[in-house]
Amino acid sequence: MTSRNTIYLYTKNDTKSLQKKANLAKAITEHGFQVVENHQDASIIVSIGSDGSFLQAVRKTGFRQDCLYAGISTTDSLSMYCDFLADDIEAMADAVLTEKIEVRKYPVLEVSINDNPHFLCLNEFSIRSNIIKTFVLDIMIDHKHFETFRGDGIVISTPTGSSAYNKSLNGSIVDPLLPCIQVSEIASVNSNEFRTLGSSFILSGSRSLELRLHKDWNDYPSMSTDNEALSIQHVETVSLKLSNQVIKTVKLKNNSYWEKVKRTFL
Repeated sequence: MTSRNTIYLYTKNDTKSLQKKANLAKAITEHGFQVVENHQDASIIVSIGSDGSFLQAVRKTGFRQDCLYAGISTTDSLSMYCDFLADDIEAMADAVLTEKIEVRKYPVLEVSINDNPHFLCLNEFSIRSNIIKTFVLDIMIDHKHFETFRGDGIVISTPTGSSAYNKSLNGSIVDPLLPCIQVSEIASVNSNEFRTLGSSFILSGSRSLELRLHKDWNDYPSMSTDNEALSIQHVETVSLKLSNQVIKTVKLKNNSYWEKVKRTFL
């Protein structure tokens, strides 16, 4: 059984990041924790950097269900996924040792392209046209046609991802305690001839969503999951739903999601 005090540190491979990792490893060890080299041996996976680093840490370690994730910021400010500052390890160690932290479960999006094995997203999945031409696809909810979309693309986000790309598209910020997914349009075409809902909409976590691409020379769209691009040709369908899996994160008790939203945007 993995010890509760084993920590795996994830960071970029540049010189500055690796030095920061070495300094943190030393400080963490001095507080009675063990730093391991293999993430499979860790009970806590800690990202060092920004929210982007946190997303990478979750993805690169396989969305593990049997451990906790935590984010340490190196930008001198806290963010949506980073509850601790790299220059204040004392505060982090004190929070852990005196039980000032709690575990929050964040919903995860499950995506399958052309009925292939699914992959997971913590923030969002996006699909866009890769040519200078209107992107056309049918949006199916629970296998029933909802609308035919024409425009630049679609973003499907989780509640925690609602404050990222989705927000820039005037989507709603959603409480992560609500198990749901949000669908937002990118520059939709609305006229007397073509019509879409024209706003983002939120689906219950029990519903399924399917995107069916029209065959119009645009079957090689630009797609991304969180902060990684996907390179898949001849895309016909994209199936999405809320996964049964979650990401368990370590957060300070006095640092709720809405306090993070306030600190970031207000």
